[in-house]
Amino acid sequence: MGQKPLGVLKDIVESMGMGISYAYEDLVFLEHSAFILQFTDNDHEILVHINTEADMKELEDTLAKLNNAASGRGMASIIGKYFTLSQADDANIAIEFSEIPA
Repeated sequence: MGQKPLGVLKDIVESMGMGISYAYEDLVFLEHSAFILQFTDNDHEILVHINTEADMKELEDTLAKLNNAASGRGMASIIGKYFTLSQADDANIAIEFSEIPA
């Protein structure tokens, strides 16, 4: 996987009043944990993985804003999988992805 457009994604996220807290390989963690973003092999596409603990009613508006902001910058946001976060040890977290919410 080559260089990903993190700068473009940062602009998209900031245009929504949000911020990136951490980027690791192809995953981008936001300042909140309702969803995380993942780059794909297509530089014009981003996967949106949703936290199983997120309130989907509250998240609908945010996801619509993300889709609009992304499309305005030539990218598509696509719903990916669901995930859960847990503490792996003192310094690390564990992420488990699933096709359906737990």
